[in-house]
Amino acid sequence: MQKLKMTVFTMAIMLPILPVTASAASWTCETGEIVREISVKRDTANAAPCSVIYDKEIEGSGSQTLWTAQHDGAYCDAKADGLAEKLAASGWSCTSN
Repeated sequence: MQKLKMTVFTMAIMLPILPVTASAASWTCETGEIVREISVKRDTANAAPCSVIYDKEIEGSGSQTLWTAQHDGAYCDAKADGLAEKLAASGWSCTSN
């Protein structure tokens, strides 16, 4: 309970000072030694425009933009969630960050 209170307190302090470009949802998916990152990036406080970024940096493949949306931010969220679910169904361990 104390940890939860501290997390809420920290978020309450940090959210107002984060830059707008920091808006993103992300997942870390792992299997064995392989780690992949999925993130939704937004350049404004609005839900769109947005991009879904898939990062295989550890494998040397770098990052790819898989999907983008100009007007529907829910599209990016759904695509990123779907990719994390697909990896989890294939045996990957995915956690949201």
